[in-house]
Amino acid sequence: MAAHPPHPLDSEQAWLENAQAFIHKSLCPAGEEPSVQLTPLVIDCVKTVWLSQEVNHGFTLPLSYSFVSVQDLKTHQLLPCCSHLSWSSSAYQTWVQEAEPSGTPLPRERLLFLGTLTDLSENLEQEGRNGNLYVKDNTGVLACELIDLDLSWMGRLFLFPSWSYLPPARCNSSGEGHLELWDSPVPVFPMTTSLDCATPLHVLYPKAASYVLRQRRKLKDVPPNLAGTLVRLSALAKSQKETYFVLTLGGSPLSGSQAASHVSIIVQVPAQLVWHRALKPGRAYVLTNLRVSRVSGHPNRVWRTSPSSHLLPLRLECVHEWDLELDRPLSEADSRPLPMPRNSRNRKEQKDLVRDSRVLSYMGMVTGVLNEPAGLFELDRQLELCLAYQQFPGIRQVIRPGVSLELQDVHLLQSLGGGTTRPVLAPCFRGAVLLRAFSRLKPEIQPSHQTQGASLYKQLLWERQLALPLYLWTVKALMELAHKLCPHVLRHRQFLQHSSPGNPSLALQLLAPNLDVLAPPCSPSWNPQKVILGEPHHCPLQKYTRLQTPCSFPALATVVKEGERRAWDAFDPQALLPLPEASHLTSCQLNQHLSWSWLRLLPSAFQPPQVLLGVLVASSHKGFLQLRDQSGSLPCLLLDKDSRPFSDPQFIGVVVRVERFQLIIERNVKSSYPSWKELSITSYIQKQKARVYVQFFLADALILPVPRFSSPLSTSLTSPRTKPTLPEDLHIAQSRLFFLSHKEALMKRNVPLSPAGSSEMPKLPLSFLVSGSWLGGTQRKEGTAWRPSEPKGDNSKDQKVLLLFVGSSVRWFEFLHPGQVYRLVAPGPATPLLFEEDDPSCMSQRPLELAGCTSCLTVQDDWILELESSQDIPDVPSVNKAETSLSDLFSSKSHNIYCCFRSSTYVQVLSFPPEATISVSLPHIYLAELLRSDQTPFQATASCHIVCVFSLQLRWVCSHCTSLCVQGRCTLQGSTCPSKTSVSQASLRLLVEDGTAEAVVTCRNHHVATALGLRPSEWTSLLEFVRGPGRIALQFLGTGAHLEPSAKMNDSLALFLRTLCSSISVLRPIVLSFELEKKPSNIIPVDPPRLQRFQCGELPFLTHVNPKLRLSCLSIQETEHTSFREASAFSH
Repeated sequence: MAAHPPHPLDSEQAWLENAQAFIHKSLCPAGEEPSVQLTPLVIDCVKTVWLSQEVNHGFTLPLSYSFVSVQDLKTHQLLPCCSHLSWSSSAYQTWVQEAEPSGTPLPRERLLFLGTLTDLSENLEQEGRNGNLYVKDNTGVLACELIDLDLSWMGRLFLFPSWSYLPPARCNSSGEGHLELWDSPVPVFPMTTSLDCATPLHVLYPKAASYVLRQRRKLKDVPPNLAGTLVRLSALAKSQKETYFVLTLGGSPLSGSQAASHVSIIVQVPAQLVWHRALKPGRAYVLTNLRVSRVSGHPNRVWRTSPSSHLLPLRLECVHEWDLELDRPLSEADSRPLPMPRNSRNRKEQKDLVRDSRVLSYMGMVTGVLNEPAGLFELDRQLELCLAYQQFPGIRQVIRPGVSLELQDVHLLQSLGGGTTRPVLAPCFRGAVLLRAFSRLKPEIQPSHQTQGASLYKQLLWERQLALPLYLWTVKALMELAHKLCPHVLRHRQFLQHSSPGNPSLALQLLAPNLDVLAPPCSPSWNPQKVILGEPHHCPLQKYTRLQTPCSFPALATVVKEGERRAWDAFDPQALLPLPEASHLTSCQLNQHLSWSWLRLLPSAFQPPQVLLGVLVASSHKGFLQLRDQSGSLPCLLLDKDSRPFSDPQFIGVVVRVERFQLIIERNVKSSYPSWKELSITSYIQKQKARVYVQFFLADALILPVPRFSSPLSTSLTSPRTKPTLPEDLHIAQSRLFFLSHKEALMKRNVPLSPAGSSEMPKLPLSFLVSGSWLGGTQRKEGTAWRPSEPKGDNSKDQKVLLLFVGSSVRWFEFLHPGQVYRLVAPGPATPLLFEEDDPSCMSQRPLELAGCTSCLTVQDDWILELESSQDIPDVPSVNKAETSLSDLFSSKSHNIYCCFRSSTYVQVLSFPPEATISVSLPHIYLAELLRSDQTPFQATASCHIVCVFSLQLRWVCSHCTSLCVQGRCTLQGSTCPSKTSVSQASLRLLVEDGTAEAVVTCRNHHVATALGLRPSEWTSLLEFVRGPGRIALQFLGTGAHLEPSAKMNDSLALFLRTLCSSISVLRPIVLSFELEKKPSNIIPVDPPRLQRFQCGELPFLTHVNPKLRLSCLSIQETEHTSFREASAFSH
């Protein structure tokens, strides 16, 4: 609100007329005749202040100033401002320059403000006073703060020469602005003070007053007046719906000692609560007409004010100390308070607490507002101030950067943990927060989340009696949650609203799993009177334990970045490829092994443990489920109970909170390592990309619906291009039930989405097909229920249908599963044959006769999918699902079954890997069990004996082109190979038996050395001998060995290998770990069991001999004692 332009010199009369009109309207008592003296007194008061400044340019009146009323400030002054009548322009500029380094100073307005100081707001009765201070005129009442209040000012009319006005924050429409009165007000009417000291007032000093409280019988003629120095001032508190505060007087001004004795006085009369703003520690006072009474829950009697009590400054010439006429002088024991009872339970609890807070006084400047609704501020850029443990906000509304505060009897707590790194000052009920200087700065525009939630913070603190470390973490956690969900899911005001029984706020529900463990709701609550009056002092801030941060709620974008960072930090090619295996791989094999890997992170991998939280949405672009918050999204994979697929679309749009999860990071690497020797060089990695997603069970998640009063912007979190799930109040729609029997994969299909006539090149969109059967006809909605389906021509005919989901409708992909019944809902008025019309683009992609369907239908973007219970729907067909696990396929009897993956094959996750990596040993079996058992293990261990060696091959090949290397040089014909690196490869086929069956085992590379019984050094030397010829191969048939030409070049090496393969060093008992060999297609199938004749002495035997098994070696271990079980059961 701008001031009026300056008046010329000849307009003093006009200024005086405006002043008189303002005074009559705003200051004259309503219903009374205007006072003849009021206007001159106001003008004289203004003149006196105006002329007190050094530079007034000869004006006797402040013509550039205009009068302003309370209503004018509330209605028109929308920005913070200040007005200093006694200041010159240069004085204000100096004031601004001093304030500018810390922020933006308050702008100056030339306004004259007058009003009456009172402790009554316009809507309160006498009993409703709460100690607040107001300025009122005929137009309204405005809250104010005054640094040094004189009680004689109450009810008097003043001119306020220096003041600032702060309107309510824009985000707080229900609040009101307030005044900051910088200098002492100037009275309009002369004030007369008359202290009659002719008759001194009889008083008791604290030592005598304490003695009176200890006497069981009432002493006669004791004056009810106490005098002393104010040593402690408690905060305003409330117990049993009564507001009060306690002041403590100490010592005697005559003795000069305050520590010798002290006495507490309860001030509970509503009209006297304003004393709290006038009392200053260190000053001496007299309180009159007190009475002695008992306080519930307190063992000692206390002094209490009465309605006729007065608070006066202590003047020694006006008081006289009353003599109690005792037989002996008072000692320190007479004035010491009675000890408070302490039970053993409290002592035991104190032993468990590890830290004690320090009680001290502190004076400092506010340098930041951390969270005003939670009562958190920054002091001197080094400390945090927490005012939450005082029931009344007090001067919190004026606290902003630049305000100077004096803290009396405040607790200092250090090393709190829970994410708080700085020391914290926190006053309890006994402590006082006193305003020492206002701020020169404009209030900073606070984010909406820092202006909401005061009632919720107070509710959590008092109902759960949170210790300070836990309270600070709770505030921090609520801020993290608000940053994640507001304002797109909920407005901050709605998210941080007060919780009522049966209607908890979303914020409280999200924190309840942690708070219910750390601080369950308590009863009874803290007792302020015990905290203030109790000796020794005991309060919630006295003792504390360092809090280990329970959890954090990181932004999902941060989770993705952290997962990627950890995945690449943990990426080590040498660890992914152990040396014995890597040394035999070619460059192509090496880089293929490194091209894909994964890392799993559990919540325990993060400190503090992370809790994932977001809105569950279905992506209309990718087709998978996501958790989404303000920062981004995180793909997720969900499984229902008993590893059932997640199939209920009603969960779209709910808030999901999950503590138990697995964060998976898949790493895709494009590399060009020439050999295993260069695995430590990162420059060979050409491209790397990570895919991060989370997987969890639905039973491990907390599912919370978003309240109905959510912001319309919340729909943007469900799907960027589509409408949210069908609301319950939408009554115009039609639907049709269908049974899903088959689902294909999500893939790009040739179904153009570009509108007709578009010049853009059509893109292949993601889409998928499902096939099933219609269950009845179209149904229309009547109110909230569906009408019976419309009759069709031939209900007995199987109405098979092929549904194409393309465009935004791919968001339903994760919810569709064979064997379930779904309802397709089309919002809007009824359209004939909506679910019967065939889509020509769908039919062109897949002829319906191949699927056995009668029609093809494209699901529209705005259609809704709902899950129905098949138990409530008659005539649901049974789905014939031939589900077979991969292990069942690979372990079948014939060993000839293979999975052929088509581009549209849909693979469904049935279970997640266990969180803890458990090393499970392979089952120990007999070889014959591989022939007879229906549940054949894919991998196993057997104790067997090496019977003979069939073949052995050692060679050196080029790591790049895999051509044979002779003398270490590539033998590739016709071109020059860029690689100069060769790797060794080995292959060994041998026959083993365990008394039940025989098996041909293939060993490769480093397993060949173990099978031959060679030590690492011997194996290395052998390979070096082979480097010269480049290759040696032996075929053992019967008792001889046939060598290939490459081997004949080194007869000594061949002789050594032939001798070695027939020695007991090779033909020995072993423990073989194996897997079933994946049979190549060019090998003739194994013959069935055949009859074979054996001769034992003179007796011939004819028996069935099983075919030899084909196994691949996983490892070979030596055994000293090999036992073979009886094999009679397997010899038939």
